[in-house]
Formats: sequence, C-alpha cells, structure tokens
Amino acid sequence: MLTTLGRHLPRLAFALVALLAALLVMTSCGDEDPTKGRTPKQVLAAAQKTLDETSGINFSIASDNLPEGVTTLKKASGTLTRKPAFEGTLTVPVMGTEAQVDVVSVDNVVYAKLPFTTSFQKLDPADYGVPDPAGLIAPDSGISSLLASTQGLELGKSVRGGADNKEILSTYTGTLPDTAVKKVLPGAAGEFDVTYVVNDSDELTEATIKGHFSGEGEAAYSYTIDVSEYDVEKAIAKP
Repeated sequence: MLTTLGRHLPRLAFALVALLAALLVMTSCGDEDPTKGRTPKQVLAAAQKTLDETSGINFSIASDNLPEGVTTLKKASGTLTRKPAFEGTLTVPVMGTEAQVDVVSVDNVVYAKLPFTTSFQKLDPADYGVPDPAGLIAPDSGISSLLASTQGLELGKSVRGGADNKEILSTYTGTLPDTAVKKVLPGAAGEFDVTYVVNDSDELTEATIKGHFSGEGEAAYSYTIDVSEYDVEKAIAKP
C-alpha cells in the first residue's frame, strides 16, 4: 500500500502544483481591473486618444475570409506615421492569384511598385478598391475614428496577452454604421459588428469588423486590424 502510494506521490504533487498555478492565474485576472472603473465608452475614448497622439504605429489589416471573386484589399501591413505617411505592402487578389505590392504614401500621393516592374510609380488606390493607406492614421477618418463611432458598446471578458501573457486585455463589442466604416474601407454597406481588444495602457491592440464590405446584398466577411507597436519613429519619404 505504501509502496503504491509512494510511486504516485510525484504525479499527485505535479497535478496539485498545476492546479494551484491555474487558480493563481484566474485569481490575478479577477483581481485586476483593466477598465480602472471606467465605462466602455470612456475606455475607448482613452484608446482613441492614445492612437491620435502616437508618433506612429506598426500595424496590419487583413481578411481571412474574403469571398471568391472579390477584388479588393486582402491585406495591408507596414508603418504609419503622423505626417501622415505609410510604408509597407498591400495585397490584392487578381485573377485567381494574389498580388503583393510595395507601397509608399506621402504628401497625399501614393506610389507603388507593381508586379513585374522595378520602380515606383504614382497610382490612384481607388482604382484597386482600396483607400490611401496613409489616411488610416488620420484622427477624423482613420482607425481611431471607428472607436468614437461605435454604438451599443458592451464590456466582454478580460484575458491575458502580450509578451509572456503579462498584460491584462479587455474586450469590447458593439456595432458600426457604414458611414464610419467607409472612411477606412470604401464599399461598406449596412451595419457592422465590431470587437475591440484594449490593453491596460489604453492601447488598441486589435479590432475585428464583420459585415458587407462589398455592398449591400453581397457576402459578409471580416477584417482584423492588429496594432503591434506604438510610438514608432520612422522617416518616410517619396521613393
């Protein structure tokens, strides 16, 4: 009897330690309040202020469920600065494949190095169904403008995330009118569902928007905006 118990003690001890660790994580999440006693509207207002005051961000916006046959922005990623300016890549589906294009936007002019070319040339992003990416950092028409336009805000669950899961992240859900979404993604129609993730430094780290981006009656799909870094300093010049 003692021999059998002795053989199982290490396994039982390990299970007990794992259980205690899980309880400690759950307790610490419950004890911390990422909202700091504020309403969802106040938290998003703080996150909007953080976005509007940062020197620049590294970010991406992408759709993982773009309907077949839709020719519009699939992904954009790169750096946005307060100038406003953008340097990065845009990915657009073209004839059954995906074209990834190097893009620089500065002084209200968009330059792109199109496939099979070796130099940048001016283009009108509207011809490709995408906005000027530099505008995504503008307070009145960029990512942060979505926060102020969100209706029916509700607080969701608090979760751990960030480096080594050290951050407490709060989630918020609501809806957006197409008038707000069109500023970021032209072609939007109808009402959109949105979920935001905000960290305890009042930084928006993720926003997922779902609805009819290609017009009323067309298939609904979603875009996710990820902001991976704030306070980015980068000189972006005409190529």
